[in-house]
Amino acid sequence: MEYKDYYKLLGVTKSASADDIKKAFRKLARKYHPDVNPGDKKAEEKFKEINEAYEVLSDTDKRRKYDTLGPNWMDQFGAGTAGRRTTGGFRGSPFNFDTTSNFSDFFETLFGNAAGTGGMRSTGARADNDFRRRVGDNIEQPVEVTLQEAYVGGTRTFNVQATETCPICRGLGEINGKPCANCGGQGQLTRNKRIQVKIPAGVDTGSKIRVAGEGQPGIGGAPRGDLFLVISVKPDAVYERKGDDLSLDFEVDLVTAMLGGEAPVPLLDGRKVTLSIPPETQNGRVFRLAGEGMPRLRGEGHGNLFARMKVVLPTHLTEQERALFEQLASTRGATLV
Repeated sequence: MEYKDYYKLLGVTKSASADDIKKAFRKLARKYHPDVNPGDKKAEEKFKEINEAYEVLSDTDKRRKYDTLGPNWMDQFGAGTAGRRTTGGFRGSPFNFDTTSNFSDFFETLFGNAAGTGGMRSTGARADNDFRRRVGDNIEQPVEVTLQEAYVGGTRTFNVQATETCPICRGLGEINGKPCANCGGQGQLTRNKRIQVKIPAGVDTGSKIRVAGEGQPGIGGAPRGDLFLVISVKPDAVYERKGDDLSLDFEVDLVTAMLGGEAPVPLLDGRKVTLSIPPETQNGRVFRLAGEGMPRLRGEGHGNLFARMKVVLPTHLTEQERALFEQLASTRGATLV
């Protein structure tokens, strides 16, 4: 059985990035798509080959396996894989094939007859139809939000780049052998688009928000892919976040720390909680405010807020205040300089 060089089929090097592979596939797919070449069996076979190559090289696990086996792949499967197809399957192969597969014997020997099809195989005209259609690729776009936005949630408007099939050349990139002037020979047009997206309360760095149907256009009339906004939360000058919990430092004057009293603790939504400070509270003591942390993104309630007390010493003492502190020092046996 002949080894298939998927990199050569797509016209890329073995070190090509996922983006390079995607671009090469889209360019070839527009050129050889059966809808653009009706009745051309060679174009249809070529389209099947590049689709098979993309099926492997766009999948991290398949690509790793393909690269590992390499041109000497039959050494891993044994000489029996070079046999003939029979009614029971491919002689010498551990897999069982049907006669309506759109993938080559080479592909199915490596990955099985259900690879890339969700474990099911279509037959006849339906298989050809399904093969000509490919859902558009998903797009990921980074989005930075403040901690306050992550806390309260809300709606934001984003500028995103939307890719559309060129209506003049229908994605071919050329007209009568000349580059399409409308799209510059790319077959696609990129436009800026404004969309409104709901930011759920509780998002964290790495959270993804799915916007259905705003990804790359599909092939052969298939649906567009999706847009995923990848969230990163900006560090905050006051609050530190760990999961659903928040922590901050709050200031208390020396008198309140010594004699007890009340101190305000600010919350992310602008409210303040009045905290009761016991007499003789030491500097650095942490108070736990249950349920005042971040909203839980996948669950009910909030995390906790941990407030660390920072005692602020008085400055610019009056003569009376200084005399009182000296009296206190004398009472407690302190040595003044």
